[in-house]
Amino acid sequence: MKIQVIGAGGWGLALSRLLAIRGHAVHLWCREEDDPDHLRETRRSDAYLPGVDLPDKVAVAREVEETAAMVVLAVPSHAMRSVLRSLPIPREALLVSVAKGIENDTLMRMSEVIAECIPGSQIAVLSGPSHAEEVARDLPASVVVASAASSVSDSVQEAFFGPTFRVYTSDDVVGVELGGALKNVIAIAAGACDGLGLGDNAKAALITRGLAEIARLGVACGASPLTFAGLSGMGDLIVTCASRLSRNRRVGEAIARGETLDAVLAASPMVAEGVRTARAAQGLALRHNVDMPITHAVCEVLYEGASPRAAVAALMQRDARPERG
Repeated sequence: MKIQVIGAGGWGLALSRLLAIRGHAVHLWCREEDDPDHLRETRRSDAYLPGVDLPDKVAVAREVEETAAMVVLAVPSHAMRSVLRSLPIPREALLVSVAKGIENDTLMRMSEVIAECIPGSQIAVLSGPSHAEEVARDLPASVVVASAASSVSDSVQEAFFGPTFRVYTSDDVVGVELGGALKNVIAIAAGACDGLGLGDNAKAALITRGLAEIARLGVACGASPLTFAGLSGMGDLIVTCASRLSRNRRVGEAIARGETLDAVLAASPMVAEGVRTARAAQGLALRHNVDMPITHAVCEVLYEGASPRAAVAALMQRDARPERG
């Protein structure tokens, strides 16, 4: 299959490599800022995936391959709309979003943004515990692809499935997208636990209660509660809150240790989606009248100057209630 990958960050590079090894004809669109000529010549990106070589069969270009049968959209969520509007994305292609975020101004999920920008397109979303650094080194990973049409999710499953990359299917697009986006917010809080030295008990409780509020919002938005017990829910939440590779966890840890948000974000070329998603998640919670205390605390720390330690204390002092409340 001829597959166009949009975005040459860590995830775009890792998936381009994976798909090329699977035997597909892969075309990788690269921004000018990411120096496509250098990537084409060296087959490496030390900024995003140091030590990983891009297969020679991956064509790196500034232009989009307009005859591609599948387009993998591996751009940050805040750039999705502008990318779709500026590039000649083939309307007949199957579009696969691998972005994990929510658009701030509209509170739209990525599949909704794609559908608005390219009406009538076939859309799938792929999510799950899958750090690019590990996928690019052929370490085992399992993900889930969701689409409203089973034929679409089946096609994506077949394209991506391989010996080290297991792909499950789902029809819960809302749940898979929200699980992948909202876990980044909870990971910032988990990183703050690490930065404050609060211990494993506190972090385990935060992850568990974080999943509860993710599921509450997801169900209010029309998702199945069972989705959040799966790969795009619990699975992605565990890896993002616990892994040393997690950018969102590192943001929370650094802020808890006294660094400013601006300094933390400037220190890495890679995007920590949870920083923007925190505001969008809070907006969705208000829209649907859903209680999300951890998300609210993260927003207070990131945007209102609240002390991470004071935010933790406030969470611990909330009114007593049943666990399922």
